[in-house]
Amino acid sequence: MSFKIAIIGAGSVGFTKKLFTDILCVPEFKDIEFALTDISEHNLGMIKAILDRIVEANNLPTKVTATTDRRKALEGARYIISCVRVGGLEAYADDIRIPLKYGIDQCVGDTICAGGILYGQRNIPVILDFCKDIREVADTGAKFLNYANPMAMNTWAAIEYGKVDTVGLCHGVQHGAEQIAEVLGAKSPKELDYVCSGINHQTWFIELRLNGRPIGKDELIAAFGAHPVYSKQEKLRIDVLKRFGVYSTESNGHLSEYLPWYRKRPDEITRWIDMSDWIHGETGGYLRYSTETRNWFETEYPQFLEAASKPIEPAKRSNEHASHILEALETNRVYRGHFNVKNNGVIANLPQDAIIESPGFVDRFGINMAAGITLPEACAATCMASINVQRMSVHAAIAGDIDLLKLAVLHDPLVGAVSTPEEVWQMVDEMVVAQAQWLPQYAHAVPAAKERLSKSRVKTREWAGAARRSVRSIEELRAEKAALKQAG
Repeated sequence: MSFKIAIIGAGSVGFTKKLFTDILCVPEFKDIEFALTDISEHNLGMIKAILDRIVEANNLPTKVTATTDRRKALEGARYIISCVRVGGLEAYADDIRIPLKYGIDQCVGDTICAGGILYGQRNIPVILDFCKDIREVADTGAKFLNYANPMAMNTWAAIEYGKVDTVGLCHGVQHGAEQIAEVLGAKSPKELDYVCSGINHQTWFIELRLNGRPIGKDELIAAFGAHPVYSKQEKLRIDVLKRFGVYSTESNGHLSEYLPWYRKRPDEITRWIDMSDWIHGETGGYLRYSTETRNWFETEYPQFLEAASKPIEPAKRSNEHASHILEALETNRVYRGHFNVKNNGVIANLPQDAIIESPGFVDRFGINMAAGITLPEACAATCMASINVQRMSVHAAIAGDIDLLKLAVLHDPLVGAVSTPEEVWQMVDEMVVAQAQWLPQYAHAVPAAKERLSKSRVKTREWAGAARRSVRSIEELRAEKAALKQAG
């Protein structure tokens, strides 16, 4: 087989390498072309050198090109994969820093909450540019695979306004299933069969079977409570399991910021999170992790390049959906996964226009969703709160409507639990002004926002958050890795 895959935001070096090696684990795909594109020539150069080394080491005919000209990369592409972060770590730092001034403590801030909503405002105009290029220069019927957050908002915009065949992809379901299989004592995650449905980062394991045996709420609660690690790291998630009766796919830290109950007061935050790793609830944890990862990669690049000389091992192919979807579409080997698509009746008690994440099957006829799912009422109610925020956020981003943007932020569950309307109005003005260079649709609103800020009397505070850690130096990271290696 010979076709072209374009990767937008290919400078996300580690993730691009994973997608690349996963796809090349499919024997039929050795003759394909990968077209890498990014706004950073520096990052493109690094990832191309790594992928070229993989091709050379494995004696493959695979073609790899790299260009900052996005349209050139998209020309004739059958598949387009996006893993962009518009505004990079600079804008992301404001997504965490500014809400903290108003008492809003986020762990990740990339899906909803104040940070995720502003992230969506930055991404959506760019997503629509991608879609325009796909319609104009990509292969007829090209499929757009979006890995970028905020997943639901980006996918919603691409489908509804970009008019491109789009599917959103995430790995939260797989990771949650691996946890459940482990606590139940399974020898392999493959022993666990499940139905997991909802919206991205708020999907729910509504049916579980281990080797064909149904698993109920009480057994799952007992299994997590008895686990020596997860019982400490997933305290909030386990509490939600006890109250809702089903387990959430999302990590302790992520889940905590989508709900209005656990991060509303500093003493509550420290009660429910775990500081053994960023993902369990640390303030700005993913920002710290991303910064450290970038610094580590820049410093240790020669080691990453050397590691690329190793043979590809198909047995170590990851469970990221992209390669499996492409394999199913191109070879007709059926793949079952969980995909972000427009609802259209798949989940009976969520809105038709919402972007859901739910089970589907892929073959040469495309992605076919399993319809007729009804979520437990509490799960549907929680999802609805986020869907309403997502819908307003998408519409605000398309129209450049700062008033609707403020209403979207106001209706966010955690923001509403912490902040007053006056605080929300000022916070959004501050974020739009700070991120104006990435928000072209709000250019007309920036002068008035600046004027309001100059006269505002809403009090703010300089607050690091309830559980903030400093970015570690390269020396500290090296020492930690050495200690872990010695202990292991």
